[in-house]
Amino acid sequence: MFNYTQLDPSKLEYVEIAPVDQLTDGERLFVELGGKSIVLFNLAGKLFAIGDVCSHDNGPVGDGEIEENEIICPRHGARFDIRTGKATSLPALVDIPAYPVRVMEGMVQIGMPKP
Repeated sequence: MFNYTQLDPSKLEYVEIAPVDQLTDGERLFVELGGKSIVLFNLAGKLFAIGDVCSHDNGPVGDGEIEENEIICPRHGARFDIRTGKATSLPALVDIPAYPVRVMEGMVQIGMPKP
């Protein structure tokens, strides 16, 4: 998987998701972009987006419990860093996608790789 937050900004296309005030601290929002399931998080006022897919078994990860900066897959307990998508514990060995997030004119936007 790929950490798109490190991609050159000229290779990204930002998509408006929701007004920033709809995503309060501790909230998460599930969206579908370009055929990909993505979860947007507000953690202590900072916004992050990861793919809603566990690299261990392709199940959804977005409903998992959050401990500090990690999400725990509700199916088998794999952990991923919400900021980077990095797999941090077994049974996952492969990172999941992480997408850049920004706020422009009050709207939350997620950066997707240009086709």
